[in-house]
Amino acid sequence: MGHAPSLQDKTTKCIMQYDPIKKSLGTIFNNSPWLRILLYRLLNLLLLRTWHVKKALKRWIKDSPLPFRGGAGGGVCSRILDAGSGFGQYSYFLSNMSRHFHIDAVDVKEEQMEDCNRFFNTVGITNVQFAVADLTTYMKAGFYDLILAVDVMEHILEDEKVFHNFYLSLKPGGLVLIATPSDQGGSDVHDHDAESSFIDEHVRDGYNIGEIGEKLKRAGFGKTEARYTYGKPGQIGWKLSMKYPIKMLNSSKIFFLILPFYYLLTFPVALVCNWLDVNMKHASGTGLIVRAWK
Repeated sequence: MGHAPSLQDKTTKCIMQYDPIKKSLGTIFNNSPWLRILLYRLLNLLLLRTWHVKKALKRWIKDSPLPFRGGAGGGVCSRILDAGSGFGQYSYFLSNMSRHFHIDAVDVKEEQMEDCNRFFNTVGITNVQFAVADLTTYMKAGFYDLILAVDVMEHILEDEKVFHNFYLSLKPGGLVLIATPSDQGGSDVHDHDAESSFIDEHVRDGYNIGEIGEKLKRAGFGKTEARYTYGKPGQIGWKLSMKYPIKMLNSSKIFFLILPFYYLLTFPVALVCNWLDVNMKHASGTGLIVRAWK
């Protein structure tokens, strides 16, 4: 639920712990557009990664010289690539930030892209287009102002090829914003309970903060910046809001009935943990927010 689908055929042999949950949620929340919007809002609350990404996107808008700053005002269109868009929650968030954002959302799952196009058309959002694409080959030279890649790069073996495509696809001064696990246990590889690890979904344990900066520089980026997310508060919140519920749902679907009562008890604690994590500076953490400029 928190991770974008794999973008390499090499990872399809892995047992995807999230996919059965995604399909079950899709069956429930795709019954009406309003339920789909409810799903997005729930993900915004529950997923700490979303908190960090939304903060970084708002900072990008604030710092941008383009006159779309301030929401729906302005007249200059900004081209955005949602690379590995998954459910489409970030494209939905961006589309509502400004009508002058034109968003290309791509992923390798054809069925999911068709589903997202149907939903966005139904609710009248015309500035987002979903398409099937492989990031190792996808490139539009000098086209985008912003490229967003959330929970994607840890699934792609040929990551430097993708970084180079990102660089070529950006306009001068454009930004790539990456959210990914770090090598400090971001794929849960430090968990001694092998059955609770999500490493089977990833082609790497996570990125070293220096390693990803060097890879981006080799791809052409002149300026990079990275910071840790999922510090101690975030790790507690993630376990309460994501890890334990997913473990329960993987063991039995009957936990779908119990889940609302579980969140009733744990959500206030997870909410405080998420707020603390977003507003603290972490010396280490299991996630990274990375920015790189062309």
